Amino acid sequence: MRKTYLLTPGPTQVPDRVLALSARQIIHHRTPQFTAIMEEVNAGLKYLFQTKQDVLLLASSGTVAMDAAVTNLFKTGDKVIAINGGKFGERWSKIATAYGLQTVELKLEPGTAATVKQVEALLVANPDARGVLFQASETSTGTRMPTREICALTKSRKDCISVVDAITALGVFDLPMDDWGIDVLITGSQKALMLPPGLACLALSDKAWGLAANANIPKFYFDLSKEKKAIAKGQTTWTPPISLIIGLQETLKMIREEGLHNVFKRHDLLARATRNAVKALGLEVLSKDPSNAVTAVRVPAEIKDGKLIPKTMRDKYGVSIAGGQDELEGKIFRLTHLGYIDRFDVLIGIGALELTLQDLGYSKFQFGTGTGAVLQTYKLT
Repeated sequence: MRKTYLLTPGPTQVPDRVLALSARQIIHHRTPQFTAIMEEVNAGLKYLFQTKQDVLLLASSGTVAMDAAVTNLFKTGDKVIAINGGKFGERWSKIATAYGLQTVELKLEPGTAATVKQVEALLVANPDARGVLFQASETSTGTRMPTREICALTKSRKDCISVVDAITALGVFDLPMDDWGIDVLITGSQKALMLPPGLACLALSDKAWGLAANANIPKFYFDLSKEKKAIAKGQTTWTPPISLIIGLQETLKMIREEGLHNVFKRHDLLARATRNAVKALGLEVLSKDPSNAVTAVRVPAEIKDGKLIPKTMRDKYGVSIAGGQDELEGKIFRLTHLGYIDRFDVLIGIGALELTLQDLGYSKFQFGTGTGAVLQTYKLT
């Protein structure tokens, strides 16, 4: 017998109490029973987003919420600034360009966060920019962006909004939407929400809704104004993923039970333990501004084919992690510590990594060095 462990940055592990709900008979969505669930879910999402705004639910992956943000908030020909810190930052540029927006891209070195000076300089040079689109956590490089500081820049500009992809950030570290003046905040079900893929959530500020009133990009299914009217009645415009929303009701209960700031503390601890283990093994963390969601690690020179690290961990030891994407393929691997993960999941992941590194010819450490660093981090907490 061999157990398997899912330590990828999405999908993430699903709690047993949520899996048990999926075995129940489905209910109809146009009923008072489902409306009551939706109202509880919306209250839980407001708690997670730290906002007074209703949180809209879309039957989709997180990318569709990014797409909907562009089509619902801007006009053809509008100028936006997109921060490209990796594969998902690049996606903002691709979406905006596809809908006829003028895209000013801030291209960053992999593992580097944007600076406030860089963003401010672009806003000064482009006073007609209508939005700054970026990731709170760039999943492809394990990098955290200065969300609060960037949003402060757009908050002071009347017709410019912040659009934040927090798909691997929300529920990992503090992102108080209203306090920080975040205009659009997006997440997906398969990350810190601890659900299977297929559900996206996003909330818009009053300022963003003001811009939405003048948007002219064609849309139908993902018309957020329709969703705003529907959520006010405890419904969705179209047929929702009922089972996922019932699961979301449960995971939001779990987040409330733990307490939001305790959730942040847990992710911080697991991230520090992972990074300490990586350094103890003589490896290098890619990001200079690491995210508490996922740690990207450079493949050591002794291992010629970096793609063998996640392959070996998965096929030989039953632990699934992620490799690099696009230009980073084979050059990094990514260890995740978000969602339904505790101290011992990290310990298992690092243990499997030690075995894998030895299998692939990297032996600049003694067995137990990485796991010992994890335990030492826990001991000091």
